[in-house]
Amino acid sequence: MRHLPQWLSCGLMVSAGLLVGGANDAHAADLSAPPAPVIEAPALPSWTYRITPYGWLTALNGTQTIRGRSVKVDASFADIVKASDTLVALMGDFEARNGPVGILSNVVWSKIGVDRSNVRSRTLAPGVTGALGTSLGLDIEMAIVEVGAAYEVYRSGPLALDLLGGARYWHQSADLSLDATASVSAADLEVAGARAFARSGSVDWVDPMVGARLRYTVARGHELWLRGDIGGFGLGSDFSWQAIGAYGFELGTYQGVTFSGVIGYRALYVDYVQGEGRQRYDFDMLQHGPVLGISARF
Repeated sequence: MRHLPQWLSCGLMVSAGLLVGGANDAHAADLSAPPAPVIEAPALPSWTYRITPYGWLTALNGTQTIRGRSVKVDASFADIVKASDTLVALMGDFEARNGPVGILSNVVWSKIGVDRSNVRSRTLAPGVTGALGTSLGLDIEMAIVEVGAAYEVYRSGPLALDLLGGARYWHQSADLSLDATASVSAADLEVAGARAFARSGSVDWVDPMVGARLRYTVARGHELWLRGDIGGFGLGSDFSWQAIGAYGFELGTYQGVTFSGVIGYRALYVDYVQGEGRQRYDFDMLQHGPVLGISARF
């Protein structure tokens, strides 16, 4: 630098110092800066399952026809309990859900009795002659199995709406006991002592159904849901409908399973007819009553 002017030599030295200092500062900044955040892919929806065993304190209101003999039924749950030698029931609900998609099933199996104070004689079917006689009792063994799917079509905050579709299978076997002395046309009845029995045998049918369900989260761990559906459409029964309102509230979690109490009300109506005359079977009945259960979700 001895050949350069003194002022130029000083300028070069200052510039070099600034470059070196800037490089050191940038390197230090790189070492002290936090690492860039890692963006993880959102977790895919997974299946959840809910099982709910429950009791349905059902009452019966409607008309039952067996072998052309019709009776009017009007019995509360207390009446049915008193008239049944044994009240055997198996009832449960199952739902599997993955995001907006749900798979549903429900099972009801019961064996109930209704005595003469809640069964009144009605008209005979066409082709059945003679008096119906005094009704002594009605015993019904019944199984109902629902299977279907749900799809969430709307959600706004705590409110969600599902559309439902599926099928409901019915199995019934009913016995109607009558006063044999007043039953003139007893050729097709089973007579035992002073009683004649009209037995339906096994009756089965399947109803298609469509409906909707409204779910509302009242608070964390508390949910209200309302469901309605219609079915039959002349393909199985002439017509059927169902309405359910229930409230679920969490009780606690044990080993990854969340338990909730469930209270509500269920009403199920069906009008099914098959055969004519002495082969006529007609179940035009509304079953309704409170629902009590405990659900397990995992």
